[in-house]
Formats: sequence, structure tokens, C-alpha cells
Amino acid sequence: MYLAGQPGGFGTTDIYSASLAMGTPLSATGWRLTRGTKGELVPVAGRQHSRAWDGNGGRHCPSSARGWDPTKGRWVERIYYAGAADNLWGPYTIGFLEWNGEQWIDQPEPTFTANEDWEHGSVYEPNLVYHDGKWMMWYVAGSNHEDYLIQGYAESEDGRTGWSQHNVFAPPELKMFDFCVCRRGVGFDAIFARVWVGSGSPPPETGLWWCRADRPSRVLSEWSSPIQIMTAEDRGWHSGPWKPSFQFDQQKRDRAIVFFDGLYRTSDPGPFPFAFTLGCFHVDLP
Repeated sequence: MYLAGQPGGFGTTDIYSASLAMGTPLSATGWRLTRGTKGELVPVAGRQHSRAWDGNGGRHCPSSARGWDPTKGRWVERIYYAGAADNLWGPYTIGFLEWNGEQWIDQPEPTFTANEDWEHGSVYEPNLVYHDGKWMMWYVAGSNHEDYLIQGYAESEDGRTGWSQHNVFAPPELKMFDFCVCRRGVGFDAIFARVWVGSGSPPPETGLWWCRADRPSRVLSEWSSPIQIMTAEDRGWHSGPWKPSFQFDQQKRDRAIVFFDGLYRTSDPGPFPFAFTLGCFHVDLP
């Protein structure tokens, strides 16, 4: 598992890993964070090359993907993420770490940046799948501060260059914050978050939703009618879930194991009195 965090709750955000014991089936419990010899959290990669674009604002919202890179003539494993050059709150660009067989290697520049007016200069929350010769990416544009979030889509043959025109996948009124796609059988499932960053209580549609399609379409209307699978109910340690990722149970083909981000309010008097959490639940999907 790859996740973003801040050791001690402060400093530049980075990407860390956690794992289950060898041979253990995927589950919600039993995860151990990767630590160094002195017990310190160890980032998955250094910043030898990427510091100029992710060194101060940090690395956020990781998403792992595997696909074919025709320029290298081989399959590659990557962790895509949003990087911020100057500030934790953005603006963001999207880049990746790539596995070289021994370690994750950072890149000297981002692979994807905002270039449309509707993106408001910031792109983040990448989710990618490789299908039919294309790296397909859904992402968020805009900013929480502006209460403007819009879901975009773009694709590339190598996942690094030659990205297609940036298209709107979901309008800002849906407040779609993630769109995570996973193959199941001959079709594709997606779980996405609808968030609330405005004032007052979140509306009932805030939470996690599921839909399905025969292929990972770039058009939202070609996915099935969404079904809500989690609300924004305050459970103490989390509310208003986002950043879902999921896999299917090896024994029960229709049971999804869904991981998600949450937060709770702390007593910290500072400008951000919240702590982020990571949760998990099981759901049987049609």
C-alpha cells in the first residue's frame, strides 16, 4: 500500500508504504508501515531529481499503475501523485515515481500540468488504468479554497508525454473528487468520492459512490447510474470520505475491499485543526 503523510503531523508531505505479512490475504487489518533501522518512517523515494516541483509543497494523493511504455519497449510500474512546488495547498501538477527493479526513481519534471481555463491552474488526485494501448487518467482540477472542483480526463500512449486534450469528465456541481477504476471480469468498476468543502453540513449525496461500464469510458454518461455505498456520517475518526482505492476479494468475486481517506477535528488551535485517517470497509457489488 502507498499512502501520503507527514511524520509527526507536520512538514512536507511525502509518500510512504505499508504492507501485510507475506502470504496474508488482502484485509483491513495487519498493515505495518515501512520504517528504518531506528524506527523512523521511510519515504518510498528521495528527491534527487524532483525537488524543483515537489520539494516544498510535497507529494500528495498517490495512485499506483502498471502499463506499457512503447518508448522503452517494456512494462513499467509507477506511482502517480500530485506535487506542489511551494505550498502544501497547491497549485499542483501531476508526476510519478517509476520502479527500476530495485527502487522507486523520482522524475525531474511533472508529466501533466493544467492547460485549460476550467482547470484554474491546478491538477491533482490522479487515478490511472492502462487499457487498450492507453494510459487513461481521471483527475481533479481547481481548488478546495475556491470551492471549485471539476473532474477531468486525459490519455497518453506512454503515460508521460503526448497527453490528449484535457476534457471535462464530471461538472463542478457534482463535487467529484476521485474516480478510481478497477477491472472485474470483462468489465470495469469505478468508486468515486463526492465531497463537500463549503460551509455547513454536507448534503446527503456526499460520500462514496459506485458505477460500472463495459470499458473504462472517458464519458461519464457511459457508466451505469451511480449507487451510493458510503455516506458522510461523522463516525468520530472519519467523516466525508475521499480518495477511494479498491480490489476484489480473491474468494468472493463480487466483494470489494475499499480503502478511503477521512479526517477528524483535533484540539490544535492552528489554521488546520484536523488529522487525516485511513479507513477500510467491505461491500458486495452487483
